[in-house]
Amino acid sequence: MDHPSASRLAVPEEDVIEARAFIDLFMIAPQTLADQAAFCCMQLGAGCAISLPSAPAIGLNRILGIAELDDLDTAYAWMSKKAGRRFLQVNPDAAPQQTRDWIRKKGLLPEGNGWAKLRRAAPITPLTHTGDISTQQVNVAEAKIFGSMMCAGFNFPANLMPLWSAIVGKEGWTCFFAELKGKAIATGAMYASNGWAWLGGGATIPEFRNRGAQKALITARLNEGATQGVKSFVVETAQPTANDPNISHANLIATGFEQIYTRMNYRFSDAS
Repeated sequence: MDHPSASRLAVPEEDVIEARAFIDLFMIAPQTLADQAAFCCMQLGAGCAISLPSAPAIGLNRILGIAELDDLDTAYAWMSKKAGRRFLQVNPDAAPQQTRDWIRKKGLLPEGNGWAKLRRAAPITPLTHTGDISTQQVNVAEAKIFGSMMCAGFNFPANLMPLWSAIVGKEGWTCFFAELKGKAIATGAMYASNGWAWLGGGATIPEFRNRGAQKALITARLNEGATQGVKSFVVETAQPTANDPNISHANLIATGFEQIYTRMNYRFSDAS
C-alpha cells in the first residue's frame, strides 16, 4: 500500500477512526482476494482511497478523510484509474471554499441524500437489551459463516466472503452474531483504536428484519467497547428524509447516538 504524503489540514477524529478501519480491512484481506478482485488501498495522511470494483457498496469505492488539496489530487488521479462506481466523501458544511471549488472543477456531482455521521460516548454502566434476541461474539471457527452472512446482507458477490471472514479474531476487531432461538440472524462488527471505535457490518437476514437484532448488536458493541477502553463510538448510515426514512438511523438514535454532520457522496464521472 502506498503512503505518499501527510495531510496538513485537520481531519475530524470521527473520520480518522473510520479510515483506519478500512485501511486495516485492506491490510488483513487475503492476498489472493486482493489479486483476484483488484482490491487496493492508498493511505494519505489520516485518510485513504480504497477500491473494490466488484463490491456494490460506496464504502469500498471511495476517498475518505483527505483534506489537503495536493492529497486530493493524488487520490483523484489514483481513483480515476480504477473501475466501478467511485466516490469522494466530504462534509460540505465543514469543507473550505477551495475544496468545494476543487470538487466542482473535477465535475464530481452529489448523489443521493448523503450519509449521516453519528457519535456517542461510551456507556458509564452496561446497557441492557430486552426481547428474544441474544448476542454472542463470533469465534474464528465461525468466520466463514460471518463472512457469508455479511455478503448476503449487503448483496456482495459470494467470492468476497473472505474479505469479511478475515476480520474475525484480528487485533482491533470484535465481531458479533445476533441470534434467535440459537440461530444466527444478523451480524455486527467493531474496530477499536486509541479510545475510538467504528461500528459497521450491520446486516440482517431478510426474513428476520425488524425484530430488534440490530439494536441488540449496537448494545453489545457499546458494552464490549467500553470494556476495551473505548471512549467514543462512531457510525454512518444513509441520511434519512421525510420521504425516505431509515430504520438504521432510528435504531442508532434510540441507542443514544447523536448525528453530528451529513457527509455527501460525490460521484466520479464514468469517463474519469
